[in-house]
Amino acid sequence: MAPIWHYGNMAKVKTTLSLDESLMRQVRVRAARTGRRDSDVLEEALRQGLGVLDRIRAKANLSEEAAYEVAHAAVQEARLSYKPVTPGRGGRRAATRG
Repeated sequence: MAPIWHYGNMAKVKTTLSLDESLMRQVRVRAARTGRRDSDVLEEALRQGLGVLDRIRAKANLSEEAAYEVAHAAVQEARLSYKPVTPGRGGRRAATRG
């Protein structure tokens, strides 16, 4: 079993993850912009993602696997419609959502 640390009233378990480089870069950027640790950003993202899956399952009466598939498809669709900021082009992000 992994060692447990306590931060405030919450017990934390130290773990090792293998993540895509670009995803970890996003985590580090968000952590730097918000003044938080990488682990705090990752924990928040996991909690939000798991919460989304629970809400999808509850609303659509789906199995966990089916809810995951719906959420995965939604994320893929959002990624395809995302247009990143192009340096030197005014720093504006073009969005396809209205």
